[in-house]
Amino acid sequence: MKITDHIKKAKGETLFSFEIVPPVKGKSIQELYRNIDPLMEFKPPFIDVTTSREEYIYKEKDGLLDKKLTRTRPGTLGICASLKHKYDVDTVPHVLCGGFTKEETEYLLVDCQYLEIENVMALRGDARKEEKYFTPTKGGHQFASELVKQIHDINQGKYLHDTIESNECGDFCIGVAGYPEKHMEAPSLQSDLKRLKEKVELGADYVVTQMFFDNKKFFEFVEAARALGINVPIIPGIKPIAVKRHLQLLPQVFRVDIPQELIEAVEACTSNQEVRQVGVEWAIQQSKELKAAGVPVLHYYSMGKSDNIKDIAKEVF
Repeated sequence: MKITDHIKKAKGETLFSFEIVPPVKGKSIQELYRNIDPLMEFKPPFIDVTTSREEYIYKEKDGLLDKKLTRTRPGTLGICASLKHKYDVDTVPHVLCGGFTKEETEYLLVDCQYLEIENVMALRGDARKEEKYFTPTKGGHQFASELVKQIHDINQGKYLHDTIESNECGDFCIGVAGYPEKHMEAPSLQSDLKRLKEKVELGADYVVTQMFFDNKKFFEFVEAARALGINVPIIPGIKPIAVKRHLQLLPQVFRVDIPQELIEAVEACTSNQEVRQVGVEWAIQQSKELKAAGVPVLHYYSMGKSDNIKDIAKEVF
């Protein structure tokens, strides 16, 4: 079922969903199952599975370092199919611009269709670790809006090199990212909202936001989006702080502000176990307020761990 249909079916009730990261290449999927199992009691209608782009690694060869391009966390589509089969839940693979040509994207989408995966999250993706700025893959897309258009075209039977008149072409529900505190590369929040509107006009069906820790910023973002004519569902993304290092890491990597009250609570902790509890309690309060405001879904960034997400969900759902 499409995400938008899950939302309609809920008739105003806030749904629970979460996002997972594929295991490192060579690792078993069983650990992933063990982390997902405790969350299934909250009946998530869908689970997102991230896609990691390629990166350079160095291997010693004949006494020299050989530079190789590889993906350390492949398997997104396989995991989506596995979770769909094991849990009878809809899965949402992340589809990236970075690291993929347009042809590779088309093949991926055809595979999704054969696996009866109806939802995809269209993202530009990050720059590679050794790059300061995002560089498009040769033969690939530069912007998420271009990726949205390609997916929407397939829904109309328009492939890269063919137009097919058929009732059995793709029918994907397309998700895109939104940034309550603006994308790190956007010159202003207003310009970022215009880019979001462009993605919706090109075919995006719903928005999932970057993490945030101040609900006021989310509510202001939604209000500004609606004023600009963006009327698709906007789903808040929540990530609980779990270790002290998050105070530096999350603002640095994701360009998000952390409220002073939360900073002081984390700094007062004497162990990461205490930090984890502070993060859980903050996310519970965030979630309750967002749920009371009628958000369609609360989407949690689990990063493959479920204990703190379960502690939050049992207080909210």
